[in-house]
Amino acid sequence: MTRSHTIPALTLAFVLSAGVAHAQAIRIGVNEPLTGPFAASGTYVVNGARIAADEINAKGGVLGRKLELVVEDNKSNPTEAAAVAEKLITSDKTPVLMGAWGSSLTLAVMPKLADYETAMLVETSSSGKITTSGNPYVFRISPPSALEAEAFAPMVEKLGLKKVDFLAINNDWGRGAAADFGKMLKGKGVTVGLVETMDQGAQDMSAQLSKLKGSDADTLLITAAVDQLTLLFKQMAALGLKKRIITTGGSQNPDQIIAQAGAAAEGTMHLTTFLPWYPEKTPNPTATAYFIGEWKKRGFEFAGVTESFRGYDGIRAIAAAIEKGGAADAASIKKGFWSVDFTGLNGPIRFAKSGPVGSESGQSKPDVYLVKIDGGKVVVPTL
Repeated sequence: MTRSHTIPALTLAFVLSAGVAHAQAIRIGVNEPLTGPFAASGTYVVNGARIAADEINAKGGVLGRKLELVVEDNKSNPTEAAAVAEKLITSDKTPVLMGAWGSSLTLAVMPKLADYETAMLVETSSSGKITTSGNPYVFRISPPSALEAEAFAPMVEKLGLKKVDFLAINNDWGRGAAADFGKMLKGKGVTVGLVETMDQGAQDMSAQLSKLKGSDADTLLITAAVDQLTLLFKQMAALGLKKRIITTGGSQNPDQIIAQAGAAAEGTMHLTTFLPWYPEKTPNPTATAYFIGEWKKRGFEFAGVTESFRGYDGIRAIAAAIEKGGAADAASIKKGFWSVDFTGLNGPIRFAKSGPVGSESGQSKPDVYLVKIDGGKVVVPTL
């Protein structure tokens, strides 16, 4: 009798122990586009996030508990992104989120954050409205377009910009970038010419490009995702459009552009917030070397690091907020974000208040770099 009761008791103890261990994991909701137009970028971000979670867990986790990523696909759709956020908070019981890649996706999620009083680390989106609309549950590590324009301002005179046209994706991100860069350029005495827009799913931009070809502007600033940039560069080459091309924080993946656009991308310039091609020039060379090493070890293509680092730094920032907050509930994590202070792969991560007094969002200020595709390679141009 004793023997027959001992075995079930041990089994029950093991099951209960495993259940407690699982329950103690701190869940982080990850809301990213894994299908749709932004799928490649969203997948890169998720893979970077997993590297961070694995690294943190290997060191004992946070507050003595492991991190568990709950990943959901927002399908590159704002309505879906909002629904995913609600599911992650209410059904999956995640006390903090990371997302949602695109500005339109993030803006759609923000009302849910306020409704459920749950903070979200914004790793990619750059629309100014995200941190100026008065949502105290938003903490962003990517630069808004205005900050990116501010960082680009000292380069304007060195590049000799006189007149600039814009071609932007027709959403909050693209229109916001054109407005913020346009304002900065006018302040520097540069003439702003045409401002053309395109739908995010557009395949044929010949109408817009024909207008831009006829312009007397010396430079064209473009805001679009990688796949659309590839199409644009090929169509520009076919039309014989030859101007200085500078992309704002949307390319972030020059290696992919080189692979997909080939010679059509030659000479194009890109604003980026990470320099994986030159680890020694990054703010935290040791962390950069570790991340790139892990990325390669997992069999991922090097081109993905320029997107995936955001997921890596995003999860590290969330882990720091949990630690600073001292507990894994939503209120403590939100409070903890204001004490986060460490050096990420693209500069110091600490949050300054942005937006209306009393309902400020948190905005970190990453480094911004200008790179150029020269001879099929990514280089830092001498200005």
